[in-house]
Amino acid sequence: MATEYGQGYGLDGGPGFPGSTERRRHRLPVALRAPVEGRTWRELGHVLLSLPISILLFTYAVTMVSLGAGLLVTFLGVPVLAAALAGCRGFGAVERFRARALLDLEVAEPEPLRMRKPGAMAWMGAVLKSGASWRALLYALLHLPWAVFSFAVAVNVWVLGWGLLTYPLWFWVFPMYAGQDGIQLYGDETHRVYLDNPFEITMTALVGLLFTIAMPWILRALTMVDRLLVHGLLGPSRLASRVVELESDRGVVVDTAAADLRRIERDLHDGAQARLVALAMDLGLAKEKLQEDPEAAVRMVDEAHGEVKTALQELRDLARGIHPAVLTDRGLDAALSAVASRCTVPVRVEVDLAERPAPAIEGIAYFTVSELMQNVSKHARATWAGVEVWRTENRLMLQVVDNGAGGADTSQGSGLAGLAERLDAVDGILVVDSPAGGPTRVTAELPWRGAYVR
Repeated sequence: MATEYGQGYGLDGGPGFPGSTERRRHRLPVALRAPVEGRTWRELGHVLLSLPISILLFTYAVTMVSLGAGLLVTFLGVPVLAAALAGCRGFGAVERFRARALLDLEVAEPEPLRMRKPGAMAWMGAVLKSGASWRALLYALLHLPWAVFSFAVAVNVWVLGWGLLTYPLWFWVFPMYAGQDGIQLYGDETHRVYLDNPFEITMTALVGLLFTIAMPWILRALTMVDRLLVHGLLGPSRLASRVVELESDRGVVVDTAAADLRRIERDLHDGAQARLVALAMDLGLAKEKLQEDPEAAVRMVDEAHGEVKTALQELRDLARGIHPAVLTDRGLDAALSAVASRCTVPVRVEVDLAERPAPAIEGIAYFTVSELMQNVSKHARATWAGVEVWRTENRLMLQVVDNGAGGADTSQGSGLAGLAERLDAVDGILVVDSPAGGPTRVTAELPWRGAYVR
């Protein structure tokens, strides 16, 4: 199974460009339809708007920051500098909206201001301490030179391309109004060359066609830098994104732990506890009948003995579900072999690990395979299954395969979805390949976190 997974930045091309996420059938080739598609005109509009906006933003940023820095010798410098940074954050919101509307670039808002208490002083301190404020200021300073360059390139290529391409339609302007035969290609004191005969006019239009065809890709290259600037400086920082992700993962871990505690409590209440209560009642009745009807008492004691065995087995199963002793004592190979032996179909287990992972990762790997084996037993309708465990650099890889009916899906709110959330909480990945009719291949990837320490 070849599976690709990763995260992009929303920088893929639009219609008419290589790498486009849209796949439409057109009669015209890409090169001929790209210059007139909406994507090209939106990118051109973005480049044209960048110059006046960046001039305004640069002027505001430089003026306000210079004024604030000059006034830092007095108290007035602090609010002026805070206002400068707040204004840059506001301009950043405008730029994110412009990128979303014209470049199809979705950028989340940066981390909000963190104020411990309300008030103007707390607000100014939060603005000055916020990394997003300073990144917005950096964007204001860096974007102007790039906007000037991209504006000049885009306008010249666009005018040159469309001007030369349409030259056969307007070359008559020169002899009628300019007093010359056509566009002057070369000239000195004694000799001049004009583009005025049919061949030269046709070649001029072909050169214009080449510039027009190249224009969408030139615009895409120019706006790619704008995308990177907006995404890198006006979006949330990697640290802030990681904090949000960890907070989400912490919530998943807490919910999972609470669900496990409720499951253990339910299993104890409905299973072993109920059997032990019934056992106590049976032994009490046997004690009362011991004098009156010894044979009945013996039968009742014998039944109670069977209940004790059943209760002990249920407690063993419950303890195994919490953390099996074989996993602690002998590691994943022996523990997964024990899981495979309880499966309803033959299972081949291969564990290729030179050392043991950290106990937490080892436990998650064990319970992942256990739940997948339960799915094979209950739902897969398979005749065989296989489990493979190996290490790749700093990742622990698990793979469970069966030849069942297939159709497993993590998006349907099933146990696989909860398993994927549990793995995601520890920076793990769950990939399910289960076409209708089978076979099913589930690959789990976990971080390798150090060697096992007893």
